[in-house]
Amino acid sequence: MEYATFGRTGLTVSRTGFGCIPIQRISYDESSALLRRAYESGVTLFDTANGYQNGRNEEMLGAFFADKPRNSFILATKVGEKPSDNAAANFLEKFETSMKKLKMSYVDILYYHGLDSAEGVNYSPILDVMLKLKSDGRVKYIGLSTHSNEPATINAAVDNGNYDVILTSYNYNQKHLAELNPAIDRAAKAGIGIVAMKTMAGGFLDRERTQKVNTRAALKWALQNPNIHTAIPGFTSFDMLEESLDAAMNLKLNKEEKNYLSSAIACNNSMYCQGCYICKNQCIKGLPIADMMRAYMYNYGYKSPAMAKELIDEVVSTSNPCGDCVACSVKCTAGFHVAQKIKDITRLRDIPQEFLV
Repeated sequence: MEYATFGRTGLTVSRTGFGCIPIQRISYDESSALLRRAYESGVTLFDTANGYQNGRNEEMLGAFFADKPRNSFILATKVGEKPSDNAAANFLEKFETSMKKLKMSYVDILYYHGLDSAEGVNYSPILDVMLKLKSDGRVKYIGLSTHSNEPATINAAVDNGNYDVILTSYNYNQKHLAELNPAIDRAAKAGIGIVAMKTMAGGFLDRERTQKVNTRAALKWALQNPNIHTAIPGFTSFDMLEESLDAAMNLKLNKEEKNYLSSAIACNNSMYCQGCYICKNQCIKGLPIADMMRAYMYNYGYKSPAMAKELIDEVVSTSNPCGDCVACSVKCTAGFHVAQKIKDITRLRDIPQEFLV
């Protein structure tokens, strides 16, 4: 396993981490076996969140690491909270719930989850809570995660000066790399640890899952950037885990992988939403289209309907929000048939969570 110094934190982090959200789709025993294999292979960073599986994800990680030396792994969790009069109290309550489920005295990294603007980055009620948790030793380092509008969000975090870690979408299919790469470079030079997510650009290129993303090529592409200290791909099988371990132990792209990346970029065919937010300004209802497209990717790309439903239930209140529109006004920069995708994915609202795996 190759390792990197994780920005100003001084932590030594494996070049590939473990994004734990997908393991909600497999059994507890299978999840534990995958975690054990990753841990014994030298993976040090394990990423979860307060909302994953309604907290069961954190419970599983807490049980797995209960007998492991605390300095042998880096545990990151996330808490999301929208601005409100009760935002600080709600955020803290969610964090306390996470700590009970993890059964740990501290977490290495606490992210303010899902930011997409300078306003979110600088939102003082939440930031003050995070800084207090850090000063109390219950959080070693604070960070933020961003799925969209990443360049502006990352630059705002650098300007803010308080964030130690940034978790950002980063893959070969992003159309705004000309803006994203300089922002990441600036953050890394400021000493911020950079973690890449969504490196697989949706997992599959098509809804029917006949065209799988080349795992090794996609992960190697992301880690070729020296400013990306680590990535957190997710796994539901040993084959998937071994592919990522192999890539992290040999980052040089071979001819086949280079050819794949060239063809994949040229074909412009993907389920990965660019998170550009242009659609939001075009939609006459102001729908959170980027979030719904991400849920679509979770369902059809990552094969995780439960994760998709959690997001859909959070962002929309009806199973067919476009039902009374005569025609869709949105022209997606990625070429998505937005109205059809929304109609397809929002059906999940009508399915009880317990029926989804």
